[in-house]
Amino acid sequence: MERYGIIDQKNPREIVLLKSRRCQWGICTFCDYIHDNSNDEFEIVTLNQSVLKKITGKLHALEVINSGSCFELPEETLRDIKAIVEEKKIEHLYLESHYMYRHKLEEMRSYFKIPVTFKCGIETFDDYFRNKVLKKGVIFKDPKEVSSYFSSICLMVGIEGQTREMIQSDIQILLKYFKHGCINIYQDNSTQIKSDPELIQWFKETYSHLETNAALEILWHNTDFGVGGATHE
Repeated sequence: MERYGIIDQKNPREIVLLKSRRCQWGICTFCDYIHDNSNDEFEIVTLNQSVLKKITGKLHALEVINSGSCFELPEETLRDIKAIVEEKKIEHLYLESHYMYRHKLEEMRSYFKIPVTFKCGIETFDDYFRNKVLKKGVIFKDPKEVSSYFSSICLMVGIEGQTREMIQSDIQILLKYFKHGCINIYQDNSTQIKSDPELIQWFKETYSHLETNAALEILWHNTDFGVGGATHE
């Protein structure tokens, strides 16, 4: 499992994949990264400290991901991140959060005292597919409501059952309502949710031009940011 990387293309930043406590939602049907979570706080904090030591601060921007939400990191790890932010003169922080924590985002901003971009995994704006198939537990009235909390979202493309029309609609919504976005091309993992190679090929032929959009990042492979890898229980 790679836990430190450097993103030197769009929005240059260092990135770390930390351990956290169990994801408080934890029933997304497509996610097996929750196997990286732990109930052993000493193990979590110790491993995270070893990863955080790799941060240089040379890009003055840092992204922290943790197979869940930043709110599930131990308090000691949050203190360690804050110390790194101050020591390495980090000017911008990127964190991830489930939609359930939308009312707590300002607490985290106040804690770090620097600009924070929160990324939220919406996966798709098709309510049935998002909540009944993927079991995301993300419910809202319309995209504008989501954008009132999150300026950056993640979409997922290439899952069996998705349609071209769903993906086209998702891309239009992303471009209309959000300042930043990450499009993750789904890959088979240990879950029962499977990829659709033909749909992925269609997306590549139709939307590869989005790579030239400075506000969008496309992960053709889930380790394209330099972190991640196989998980196990």
